[in-house]
Amino acid sequence: MRSGKTTWARCLLLVAAVFAQAADSKELVFLSWPDYMDPELLVEFKQRTGITVKQSYFDSDTARGELLLETEGKGFDVALINGASIRILAKRGWLEPLDESSIPNLKHVDPRWRTAFEKAEDFGVPYFWGTLGIVYRQDMVPFPVISWMDLLQPVNELHGKISMIGDSADMIGAALKALGYSLNSTEPRELKEAEALLQAQAPAVETYRYISLNEDSALLTGQVAMSMMYNGDTRMLQDYSDNIAFVLPEEGSNIWTDYLSVLSASSNKADAKRFINFLNEPEIAAQLAQYVHYATPNQAAEALLPASFIEDPVIYPSAEALENSEAYQRLPPRAQKNRAAIFSRIVY
Repeated sequence: MRSGKTTWARCLLLVAAVFAQAADSKELVFLSWPDYMDPELLVEFKQRTGITVKQSYFDSDTARGELLLETEGKGFDVALINGASIRILAKRGWLEPLDESSIPNLKHVDPRWRTAFEKAEDFGVPYFWGTLGIVYRQDMVPFPVISWMDLLQPVNELHGKISMIGDSADMIGAALKALGYSLNSTEPRELKEAEALLQAQAPAVETYRYISLNEDSALLTGQVAMSMMYNGDTRMLQDYSDNIAFVLPEEGSNIWTDYLSVLSASSNKADAKRFINFLNEPEIAAQLAQYVHYATPNQAAEALLPASFIEDPVIYPSAEALENSEAYQRLPPRAQKNRAAIFSRIVY
C-alpha cells in the first residue's frame, strides 16, 4: 500500500481539511527509528490538519535513551519508546498520560499489547511488535543460518563482514540466548560468559551501528554478510535483493513492542495526540504496516491486510517459532550498571 489508491471517503476528508486549515503552520517533532514511517501518511496528515511532522532519528534504544536523558525529553513532541523503558521515563515525569478520551482510536488496539509492559497502558500507544533475529546474504554465507552462534562465532571467511546492533540489551541478550540463558539474566557468571563470547567475536565485527535499509545498505554492497536485525526490516532489503534471508534463531530471541508516547515537555500535546490518533485509524494503520513490514497491534487494521501479509512467517512468526523467545523485563539498577559496563568494554 505504499502507493495504494486513496479511498473516496479519505479524498473527501482531505478536501475538507484543506479548506479547514488555519493560516499559521504548526509543527511536531517525532523521534523515531529511520525508515519507520510512510512519508505519504505525513503528507496526508498535513493536508488534513495543517500540521507538519518533522522526524528526528536514533539508531538504537540505547542511543534514544541517552538522547532523552541529555535533553530531559525537551525538543520532542512524540517519541517511539521500547516497552521496557516506558516505566522508567514515566517515573521521571517525561511522559504524558494517554487514554481513549484523548485518543479515541485506542479502541482498535489489541489489549495484549497495551498491557505488555508496566505502565505502557497509561503512557504509550502500541505502534508495532516484532522479533530480533539474524539477516544474512545467502550467496555469501556458505551454510544455512539457524543459531545465534552462527553470528557470534563466525567462520573465518566472514570475519570483517559481521554487523551487530550497538545496544546493550540486544547484544548481551543475544549472547545470553546463544548460551541457553534468559536474555533477562542477572547472574554474574552467565553475564561473564556472555561478555567473553562477545569479546571473542569483536575482531570479526565490521560495525556496531544498525545498517541502513536503502539501496546503499552494507548488506547489499557486500560489506556485511551477516547481521543482527529486526524482522520486518528484512523485507525492506528484500525489495532490492533475493539473496537476503532472515532467521529467528533456534535458541529464541526478544519479542519487542514499540510504543508512541507524548513527551511531557511538549508544548503541542493536543496536536501530538491528534497525530497518534490519526496513525491508529484502521486504514492508516494498515497502510503503515505494509510500508514498514511489521505486525500491527491495531486489530481493525489487521482485518484490512491481505492474507499474504498476515501469513508471512517473518512478519507474524508462529507460536512454535516464538516458543523460546521472551520480552525484556525491567532489571535491578545493579544489573543495569553491570550490563552498561560490559557493553562499554566491548564497543568503546
